[in-house]
Amino acid sequence: MIRLRDLSAGVRQYLVVTGNYWAFTLTDGALRMLVVLHFHSLGYSPLQIALLFLFYEFFGIVTNLVGGWLGARLGLNTTMNLGLGLQIVAFSMLLVPAVWLTVPWVMAAQALSGIAKDLNKMSAKSSIKLLVPNDQQSQLYHWVALLTGSKNALKGVGFFMGGALLAWLGFRGAAGAMAIALALVFVLSLRLLTQDLGKAKNKPKFSRMFSKSPSINVLSAARLFLFGARDVWFVVALPVFLSQVLGWPHLQVGSFMALWVIGYGVVQSQAPRITGKRSGRVPGRNSVIAWALLLAIIPAGIAIGLMTMDNVTTVLIGGLLVFGVLFAVNSSLHSYLIVSFADADGVSLDVGFYYMANAAGRLLGTVLSGWLYQAYGLEMCLWVSAGFVALAALISVWLPDPPKSAHPDEVSEPG
Repeated sequence: MIRLRDLSAGVRQYLVVTGNYWAFTLTDGALRMLVVLHFHSLGYSPLQIALLFLFYEFFGIVTNLVGGWLGARLGLNTTMNLGLGLQIVAFSMLLVPAVWLTVPWVMAAQALSGIAKDLNKMSAKSSIKLLVPNDQQSQLYHWVALLTGSKNALKGVGFFMGGALLAWLGFRGAAGAMAIALALVFVLSLRLLTQDLGKAKNKPKFSRMFSKSPSINVLSAARLFLFGARDVWFVVALPVFLSQVLGWPHLQVGSFMALWVIGYGVVQSQAPRITGKRSGRVPGRNSVIAWALLLAIIPAGIAIGLMTMDNVTTVLIGGLLVFGVLFAVNSSLHSYLIVSFADADGVSLDVGFYYMANAAGRLLGTVLSGWLYQAYGLEMCLWVSAGFVALAALISVWLPDPPKSAHPDEVSEPG
């Protein structure tokens, strides 16, 4: 505690934001697993279960667009706490008697959870821009990578937590336990987050939700195709293929998906070291293009391997592990650049617009994943994934480079 008091105000706020984000992410991953396992036990197909999450993704698009504007007007502390509050309501909706847990009711709960998740994520990513001086780009890259990578690792842990709580407490018990835990985090967040963090000096008009910055627009378009490239095979096609074609039991499928997400998050947090932060470099346009082109090779290679080789399991799992490493680096590069490009006054407007494109890519990938797999198989999902990544690389040609650090070698750690 004494050491915490000795930290700068900016670092203390970073720790509060990160802790808030971690707690939310754990419960978000657990909620997804609760819904998947519960409705699977009721006899729903994997595609039907995936459709339960369409509102979750759709409302993420709307929330990122409107949430950025709200953050600039009300402050990021307000939007972050609002996200926590809505997630508590979403969990509470699942505490009703089993007969009330109809598909429309659960989709409504998922819609609230999608709004909550993107309010929380937009607020956390935007806050870091305000806690790091503009001339410390290497430090900014490090902090963004740490926040984003840890979030994805914890989401995978949340998958395990959801399954464990379901086994120990049952569906309603698990939902109630996480609602209580989030309520405690909510109270702490209200006490510790700085007032007016991220509030714009001039109240932005509603029309400013749509970015007028060329760099933000280009990066957002690239992000849409990058995340569409992941979800076009990850959301529906992969778990169905592992279960139906390879004959994996559901526990093995869920464990592999969770471990993949955890590993992806760990690599993401180390992206600055992989891309040269220790030598004082921060990534720019050429780095984004090169890493995207390298990533595009992997799903195409997996598709060819599945069509020409006998050992399907080795080709698929080995290829997906390589894809996870390269995708983590690509995602971390994008996450740094959006925070770097964003305007400090009303940062949430730019970050919200960008993550609106991210949510649109996930929605596109989710829909295509079910349709393409059902009509053409996993190979087609992988070919489309390769094409989407190539499009992201092409769009990135129009990106500018981020500002240079004043002292790139003097990088302080976040505590």
